[in-house]
Amino acid sequence: MNIAGMMKQVQEMQAKMAEMQTRLADSEVIGQSGGGMVVATMNGKGEMKKIKIDPKLADPAEIEVLEDLIVAACNDAKAKAESYVASETEKMMGGVKLPPGIKLPF
Repeated sequence: MNIAGMMKQVQEMQAKMAEMQTRLADSEVIGQSGGGMVVATMNGKGEMKKIKIDPKLADPAEIEVLEDLIVAACNDAKAKAESYVASETEKMMGGVKLPPGIKLPF
């Protein structure tokens, strides 16, 4: 095996990963709950960027419903972000899928 060739491949993969990290940070996924009454926006790295709540939900008597809808919207956004990361990782690796349970460090 050619060591210089392997080192070049490693450097190319590192550059691709750095590029993907930037794309993930710049991308947005949107999770919703309550028929769109709560909308959570995350980037592809799973960082919450904003949350939008329909003013009709701001009833103190219904605070538990609002709390549940916020959690649901955040979980929806997180699932979409994870799916996006998996898709981008697969593209970066040329269609090779990672084994279940294996996650790259981001």
